[in-house]
Amino acid sequence: MATTKWKLDPAHSEVTFKIKHMMITNVTGHFTEFDVKATSEDDDFTKGTATFTAKATSVNTNADQRDTHLRSAEFFDVEKFPEIKFESKKMTKSSGDNYKLEGNLTMKDVTKPITVDVEFGGIAKDPWGQTKAGFTVTGKLNRKDFGLTWNAALETGGVMVSDEVRINCEIQMIKE
Repeated sequence: MATTKWKLDPAHSEVTFKIKHMMITNVTGHFTEFDVKATSEDDDFTKGTATFTAKATSVNTNADQRDTHLRSAEFFDVEKFPEIKFESKKMTKSSGDNYKLEGNLTMKDVTKPITVDVEFGGIAKDPWGQTKAGFTVTGKLNRKDFGLTWNAALETGGVMVSDEVRINCEIQMIKE
């Protein structure tokens, strides 16, 4: 078996998240600067590795004031902790094209294990001869586990920002 290296196709990839605001609606955000590198044994990703990095300064929720707050010490503290990182440990097949990806996520210098769901979209050759692989990654995390603890109580009960963050990524990789 040969080890295959894969690099991110940034034009066909996105990293988004959703979080409840005031317990009544969801706010969606994304990172505009991120990278993914992966290896596989031939085309078997269960026998490979994956690393993800995002520049915390690139967080974007389409609201400048909120984005500035997210970059501050009350959230990502981008001056001290400029990157968010994930390193895979194990990928196991659940059923069909569905997998569980286990690894370590680091935010604000806090590293915790996390497991996300991965739907493998397959491998195809594009019209220019590049071999590509597609993945949909979904999961949840508790932001407080990573030191993102800011919140405000609402007079109606509840809090301004939920603890649970839902992750949704569309990742397309190019075989090197």
